[in-house]
Amino acid sequence: MDKIRRKNTQKVVVAMSGGLDSSVAAALLKRDGFDVVGVFMKLADLPKFRESEKRAKKIAKILKIPFYVFNFEKEFKTKIVDYFLKENKRGLTPNPCVVCNKEIKFGLLLEKALKLNTDFMATGHYARTNFFKNFALPSNSEGGRRKLAFFALVKNLQKIKLIKARDKNKDQSYFLWMLNQKQLKRVLFPIGDYTRKEVEGLAKKFKLPFSGVKKSQEICFIKSTINEFLKKYLKTKPGHIVDINGKILGKHEGLYFYTIGQRKGIGLPGGPYFVLDKDIKKNVLIVTRREKDLFKKELIAKNVNWISVKEPKLPLKIKAKIRYRHKASPATVYKILNTKYKILLSSPQRAITPGQSVVFYKREELLGGGIIC
Repeated sequence: MDKIRRKNTQKVVVAMSGGLDSSVAAALLKRDGFDVVGVFMKLADLPKFRESEKRAKKIAKILKIPFYVFNFEKEFKTKIVDYFLKENKRGLTPNPCVVCNKEIKFGLLLEKALKLNTDFMATGHYARTNFFKNFALPSNSEGGRRKLAFFALVKNLQKIKLIKARDKNKDQSYFLWMLNQKQLKRVLFPIGDYTRKEVEGLAKKFKLPFSGVKKSQEICFIKSTINEFLKKYLKTKPGHIVDINGKILGKHEGLYFYTIGQRKGIGLPGGPYFVLDKDIKKNVLIVTRREKDLFKKELIAKNVNWISVKEPKLPLKIKAKIRYRHKASPATVYKILNTKYKILLSSPQRAITPGQSVVFYKREELLGGGIIC
């Protein structure tokens, strides 16, 4: 990666997964005159990663950009897979993608890229920053010059805001709440100003071969189902299933096989039943027949990260999102301890789940987030 860059260009390392979005991101950067280098992160010795690596290498060849493979298997196992198993063993429902973004993609990869005389790192996330909202400029030479000149000044900006993607159905800002200012000043999201349909059109325009390629699943290191993965690494720990009055209804094989709000797979006759709560100390699974019992207006969050400021003045009115596909709800954030916050929702929300992320929005801006505890 010691390639001599062309005069007045910005060097960008693109995290290429072999998928449509990151490939189009690389193509857009190349189109607009950036000095682009493709990098694939090998995270596990699985067939899906080998196939993705081949596809990413093929795309890089089509785009005529340098391509490298970084092996992060050891770090990924320690920081992500082991974390996922540990949190599940505690009875929580973790989101490994959020931690992977912080520790691996915008952690290890970004650090390595910056050591190699790189100006920016780019990914295929559907998200934007306040200095990068107009990437969908015309692909003429003037548009390219404007971008290159502007991005040369980005590192001097005092505050970078992380904002939602233009395509609200594909917006992935939820997964990026752990990022900080140091990282955001070096990160580009080239497809954040495009819809998924437009990205598919760009792939055809750039002659990238993606017909018939399956969309990637959320948890990349799991071959089949989460429960099958957990059964492989965690021993069963049988306990009672009870109703809200403490009446024993049956047995479970381990609290980590269940998540709040779950209906299928509980194995009780006379249902439907919903998982309401877990008593970790007593190893008891609490269920209910009334779905309305799942709706709550309050939660506690820990490990809170504020993206653009150290901490805003509290209490603060925001919109809170308690899971990726959840509709953001009006809420107020209160500080209750040095490290914990209370989020009071304006209306009850279904299945608030410990271990998942709650993120805070102010209009289009992602202010930060925390782990539901």
